Amino acid sequence: MKPNDIRDLNGAELQKKRAELTQELFNLKFQMNTGRLENTAKLGEIRRDIARINTILTESRG
Repeated sequence: MKPNDIRDLNGAELQKKRAELTQELFNLKFQMNTGRLENTAKLGEIRRDIARINTILTESRG
């Protein structure tokens, strides 16, 4: 996700998207530990998207 796309969302949508990404990250970690994950780069992408959302949320509070 691009930072500009994230900035277009409101606070409630950002929190919902963060919850979805956190759940997806959990599922990917589970797949990795069971040996079923093929694309390990997806883990980094999801983590970076969560960090971007957290940054945008922090910016909007301040």
